[in-house]
Amino acid sequence: MEVLIPAGKVSLPGTATLPDGATGIVAFAHGSGSSRHSPRNQYVAGVLHEHRIATLLFDLLTPQEDQTYETRFDIGLLTERLLAALAWLEENEEAKGMRIGCFGASTGAAAALQAAAKNPNVAAVVSRGGRPDLAGPQALTLVRAPTLLIVGGRDDGVIDLNRQAYDLLRCEKKLEIVPGATHLFEEPGTLEQAAEHAARWFAAHLRPAKA
Repeated sequence: MEVLIPAGKVSLPGTATLPDGATGIVAFAHGSGSSRHSPRNQYVAGVLHEHRIATLLFDLLTPQEDQTYETRFDIGLLTERLLAALAWLEENEEAKGMRIGCFGASTGAAAALQAAAKNPNVAAVVSRGGRPDLAGPQALTLVRAPTLLIVGGRDDGVIDLNRQAYDLLRCEKKLEIVPGATHLFEEPGTLEQAAEHAARWFAAHLRPAKA
């Protein structure tokens, strides 16, 4: 289902997919230079659908904004856009009542964590090859949503940045290192592993609350 998400003065195109029986929905925050058409995020979304988890993939920036390098790395702006998408989900008739998760890749991981720090309704966060450190120490210590950080075993430098962010988190958390994977998880089988880790995390934490 193609949707338009109001975010201040702009409207952001997105794709919402709601499998039958879904009780949770995950908003995707893509990395810099990417979009809702990211093949890696689309693959992960497909795996989530198999686990009966709904997804919202949307563009965090307009085409004009995406042409500016500084805007791509404006974590505050990316977070505002993600928060607008979460607010839209909370009011959407078809998604109402679903538990909400955030999936972030690259810079989108920082936006996902900042959004989780600001919106207590975020029930789970997953970062894939992300830069959670860019969320900043203050936001990281405020996150209450269970958080999974997935990093490639050959993503030198980014592993250390994820470990630093992991140490600052005060929520339920896990750091999963995928052996042999570099930053984009392009090696055979590595993206599949990352997607399964993400699906299991969301499936465990987006279940409806027990009455």
